[in-house]
Amino acid sequence: MTDQLVGDPAAGRRTNILDHLDHRTPGHSLPGALYTDPEVFETEIDLLWRRRWLFVGTVAEVPEPGDYLTFDVAGSSVLVIRDDDEQVRAFHNVCRHRGSRLVAPGNGSVGNLVCGYHSWTYATDGSLRYAPQLSPDIDRACLGLRPVALREVGGLIYCSLAATPDGDLDLAADQIRDYLTPHRLDRAKVAAQVDLVEEGNWKLVLENNRECYHCEGGHPELTCTFFPTWGLSEDQVPDRLRADHDRYLFAEADLMRRCDELGIPHRLVEDLVERPFGFRIQREPLDGVGESFSIDGSRLVGRLLGDLADPQLGRCTFHTQPNAWIHLLADHVVTFSVTPLSPDRTLVRTTWLVHEEAVEGVDYDVEALTAVWRATNEQDATFVRNTQLGVADPAYVPGPYNEAERHVDYFVRWYDAQIRSEV
Repeated sequence: MTDQLVGDPAAGRRTNILDHLDHRTPGHSLPGALYTDPEVFETEIDLLWRRRWLFVGTVAEVPEPGDYLTFDVAGSSVLVIRDDDEQVRAFHNVCRHRGSRLVAPGNGSVGNLVCGYHSWTYATDGSLRYAPQLSPDIDRACLGLRPVALREVGGLIYCSLAATPDGDLDLAADQIRDYLTPHRLDRAKVAAQVDLVEEGNWKLVLENNRECYHCEGGHPELTCTFFPTWGLSEDQVPDRLRADHDRYLFAEADLMRRCDELGIPHRLVEDLVERPFGFRIQREPLDGVGESFSIDGSRLVGRLLGDLADPQLGRCTFHTQPNAWIHLLADHVVTFSVTPLSPDRTLVRTTWLVHEEAVEGVDYDVEALTAVWRATNEQDATFVRNTQLGVADPAYVPGPYNEAERHVDYFVRWYDAQIRSEV
């Protein structure tokens, strides 16, 4: 075994991560090394981030031919671009000549993709158009940009770095699309986008998102509209929150009635543990007026998305393993993507979308639109940073999850199953 590990460092790293998983107590948080060990991190990048479907953005971020965005993950830079035929495509952001990056990180718009090094030029469909002094004996058709697998579901864009991506997203898409379609992301635009680097492991970022056990005292802005009893069963609701929970049940019944009348799907669809593309989607009520993420729950954008006429549609909440959660409301959409940077640093990108014809300063105010989630993200960053410090402490012993943290347990079980499936 020693000779094998010396000759194959990756095998040694995989043995290492399996050893930690084998010592995990079911129903408890992960051993500290799974949040801190650089070898574990490298193994996760190889086994998960280079092989699973990852949320990278929305069609609203590339609305016109030549518009592009980049998504950097696992050492790779992915270029997502709308081509001249209106098709959204993805390519490796690597010139086929000597490997230079074609575009800098971020968003932009081009007529053609021109490498700044030697002026090799590619069409928006990835084909090579111009290469100075290239020998006529070389087949230019073989020198197009290398494609990256891309799937668009209801306006959400997912990519996979795998040479042969699994088909699980395609199977899930039919269950998901009808929930997203009423919001017409193809007729939306970006109102704001904020990148926040959290000082914690990517799994801690996801775990923090997967429960609202901390919301009552941790997110005063969010819980103006996000019911504090979310995730609790009837027998777990404390007396001090009974009035909040009764209000939630009333709002839920009213929302279900509205959705049924409008033909908008709302029921829970959840498959978070066993499948590679683990996901959960459901339409849920908001507190207060029930329209948007504002202090009183009233709408933040005057122009509703798509052809929606009723602003009181709560929030359609959608999250996917391993890197996204999304809230779709009648007046706007908020998307969140997670990208691991190092064992203890994670990029969280938040994007706010509004109707393409909504006018800033008339139909919405950017500061008001983004206020609740900017505050919530900063609060979550503090929770994640403090937890990262704790799991790195020799005194850390994994603790038990309670019922309100069942989605955290689902995520950890998914993580365990996906790692084992790839080793």
